[in-house]
Amino acid sequence: MNANTPHIAVVYATEQGSTRDIAEFIAATLTERGAVVELADVEHAPDLSRFGTVVLGSAIHNMELLPAAAEYVRTHRAELRNTDVWLFSVGLGPALRGPIGRWVGRTVPKKIAALRDSIAPHDYHAFAGHYDRAGVSLKARTIYRLMGGGRYGDLRDWADIRAWSATIAQSLGLPQPRSTTVHP
Repeated sequence: MNANTPHIAVVYATEQGSTRDIAEFIAATLTERGAVVELADVEHAPDLSRFGTVVLGSAIHNMELLPAAAEYVRTHRAELRNTDVWLFSVGLGPALRGPIGRWVGRTVPKKIAALRDSIAPHDYHAFAGHYDRAGVSLKARTIYRLMGGGRYGDLRDWADIRAWSATIAQSLGLPQPRSTTVHP
């Protein structure tokens, strides 16, 4: 292995698995392009001093990163500020349609923006996740519809996730993959 090969930590906080799936996809994509990648949830995250790049992702609940992710950022703020960080979140915003939904989808919630700004990532990207109707109150379903949410289920845009992963790879000077990660 070449000493110049990028070493990347892909660290995530998930509640129902959508964020983990996206983190796994990003890790596989970067590995295919020749990077050395270590994937871990925030509670088992590796020592950051071994990595030149960190991809950090969290689900969003109540317009905030999950508590474990927020605590991870606060605890490792100094290390993250001195590392090439790529931050992503997973929530409903990017799946919303219509004028209100598109506006909400582009808006970064204040608490997330504050954490983002505290570590100055190379980029921040919001992805849609998986949204099930079961167990969601009538009030929440009504608000979702009013904001432009029209469907339930897997709302992840894998082409968008692939494109963002490619942007990370290109910024690191990684070669094109010999094969492409396939995801549902």
